[in-house]
Amino acid sequence: MFSQAIVRTPCKAMLEGLTEAEMGLPDYDLACEQHKGYIAALKECGLQVTVLPPLENYPDSCFVEDVALLTSKCAILTQPGALSRSGEVQHIVKAVEQFYPKPDHIDLPGTIEAGDIMMVGSHFYIGLSARTNVQGAEQIINILGKYNLSGSMVEMSELLHLKTGVNYLENNNLLTFGEMHNHPYFSQFKRFEIAKEESYAANSVWVNGTILVPKGFPKALKTIQQLGYPTLEVSVSEFQKLDGGLSCLSLRF
Repeated sequence: MFSQAIVRTPCKAMLEGLTEAEMGLPDYDLACEQHKGYIAALKECGLQVTVLPPLENYPDSCFVEDVALLTSKCAILTQPGALSRSGEVQHIVKAVEQFYPKPDHIDLPGTIEAGDIMMVGSHFYIGLSARTNVQGAEQIINILGKYNLSGSMVEMSELLHLKTGVNYLENNNLLTFGEMHNHPYFSQFKRFEIAKEESYAANSVWVNGTILVPKGFPKALKTIQQLGYPTLEVSVSEFQKLDGGLSCLSLRF
């Protein structure tokens, strides 16, 4: 169960954020309203939410998930693979240290973004992507080992981040999309495939028994509800335009 979340208010520079979505520019005012709705959903799930101020020098900084991995036993500051995001880490340190006094960190040439890390109990699956390399994954695994946690690398070729295509809903259930659905690493799980036209909803998020689902994806919503989970639909269309999903917008711990 989670008790805390850290989020960062979107900056006006988000219009210059990294994206391959080809969905047009986000509407900043609408993004801010949607971000408030996202915070409200986290609170409805029982979390206390720390809201950090916008960072105008870092267009993608509202996607705080990528710059730290927060576990039940340790915190690890990452090393983003996107050069334009590397400076974001220093701006999350103070907030992280309020809960984890001595966070570990990843050093170059290792790179890793926590959107490539999926927690399943005490084990962490780490996707190797354009943003996360073997050196970064090895460092994460070594640090986790110090705290009796474990990790393993997942090779992939089609996704921006691991959690773009696979997310754990507890109870041995996975939401999957694309290359992740039949990936041998996940054969022990019950896998529920999200249709290509609703692939964005594969990044739905378990928060204390409730699943946050992006609004506008009725097939995915029905799939999750049929598994017996209570759901909350959250509007995040403006963040989708920047390749950002529900999990990207917070650190939950």
